Amino acid sequence: MKVALVTGAGSGIGRAVASALGADGFSMVLAGRRMDKLEETAALIGTDCLPVSVDISDATSVRALFSRIEQRWGRLDLLFNNAGTGVPGSVLLEDVQASDWQTVVGTNLSGAFFCTQGAFRIMKAQSPMGGRIINNGSISAHVPRPNSAPYTATKHAMTGLTKSAALDGRKYNIAVGQIDIGNAASAMTDAMVTGMPQANGTIAPEPVIDVAIVADAVRHMASLPLAANVQFITIMATKMPFIGRG
Repeated sequence: MKVALVTGAGSGIGRAVASALGADGFSMVLAGRRMDKLEETAALIGTDCLPVSVDISDATSVRALFSRIEQRWGRLDLLFNNAGTGVPGSVLLEDVQASDWQTVVGTNLSGAFFCTQGAFRIMKAQSPMGGRIINNGSISAHVPRPNSAPYTATKHAMTGLTKSAALDGRKYNIAVGQIDIGNAASAMTDAMVTGMPQANGTIAPEPVIDVAIVADAVRHMASLPLAANVQFITIMATKMPFIGRG
């Protein structure tokens, strides 16, 4: 029996990855804010699923999530830290509200950290000891888009979390890696097809890739023996403005 937890599993990349892992035989824990969306994902998977409404920015809520995992299965083999958010619209750096900054940091960074803590506690205590954590870093872990300081800052921080967790997880046989995704088609990326702000001040459409391609990359990472780790992988639309951006 293998158990996987996917955060942000109610739509987009999270739903695609959860469906792929379910097809590979994982029992799935589907975490997110909206239970109706999580139940839709569970219905698509049609296997052993546990949808859980959780606020990952709240440490108490995350502890309750991991308590439910322990009670039901007593183990966790894979965590995909995927949940993320940004400041709505294109807000100038100097106009970002403190509350919006805290929301982005709370979800993207604190949430990933709290979930990593929960995974460590289960993975180091289970038999056999160990497991795998995959963080969704995003292309923004490398370079920013215009007016994206909160999101970009948290994604750069995700890289630091990945490296630290990979180091600290060695003694527990926990492999930690990161996937940096560029322009995977989802409801969040609809605007890319019509036009996105560019560094030179123009608006231009950008190519996207099928979210299933991302799911296949994650399932490859998840399929490796714990003796091997994909530390970092970037998967992106070939012609998107990343190399040479700006």
